[in-house]
Amino acid sequence: MVSLRPSVSPDFPSHCYRANAASGMAVHDDCKLRFLELKAKRTYRYIIFKIEEKQKQVIVEKVGEPTETYEDFAASVPAEECRYCIYDFDFVTAENCQKSKIFFIAWSPDSSRIRSKMIYASSKDRFKRELDGIQVELQATDPTEMGLDVIKSRAI
Repeated sequence: MVSLRPSVSPDFPSHCYRANAASGMAVHDDCKLRFLELKAKRTYRYIIFKIEEKQKQVIVEKVGEPTETYEDFAASVPAEECRYCIYDFDFVTAENCQKSKIFFIAWSPDSSRIRSKMIYASSKDRFKRELDGIQVELQATDPTEMGLDVIKSRAI
């Protein structure tokens, strides 16, 4: 049998070959369930997800009712801490058609802890794969990068 583990040299301790724990965040089933409800039934306007470091998993932190506005959503995102967000944006096309797009926003403010930024960045792709149906992705480090004007411009 062939080993995929590189040979250990005395210059590199064996613990350097372990999987990065930060990228191994599990996704709680509730995350997928709430996302499916937003996508299929439009039960929510937005979902904010948080990584629980002690439990090593992504959980649902908050959901917004369908009647809530973008301002309600923006006010729910913590200013100093990283989060993953889903926002269901309704808009009218130039042809006067009612549409919506599901946005994935990776919120990583400059003021958040470096460790937190690293954990969120390394777990993002795995988490996104669990949510089938994301149409637009945004990376934001300050509120202007995820403002309503940015959402509108990316929706069309």
